[in-house]
Amino acid sequence: MNDLVRKLSQGEHVLEASVRPEKTVESFKAAIDRGYVHVRFTQTRGGTELGFSLDKERSDLSAGDFEGKTGKIKIAGKLVLDYEPVRCVAEIDLKTLDGHGHLELINAEQ
Repeated sequence: MNDLVRKLSQGEHVLEASVRPEKTVESFKAAIDRGYVHVRFTQTRGGTELGFSLDKERSDLSAGDFEGKTGKIKIAGKLVLDYEPVRCVAEIDLKTLDGHGHLELINAEQ
């Protein structure tokens, strides 16, 4: 297993919603509505940005108020990082668009 995958799959790590062209709740909500988001783990060498399709069953947006820019939401989705199938799970604070998260190693059945 790759060192980066190992590191991000152990414990929780600081991350931020990676949103373009501006880091705003509105842009983040638009990405969620499209079903594809990016997050950036900030405490790796140079930062590690990952993009993934949202898994609606594993994500929970119910505690977030996008119009009021308050609350925390949980997002999750599968991707492949350095040839390893993983699931990214993140909790994002809508006030700051910062949060924490981790990777989960997955196998073909998950």
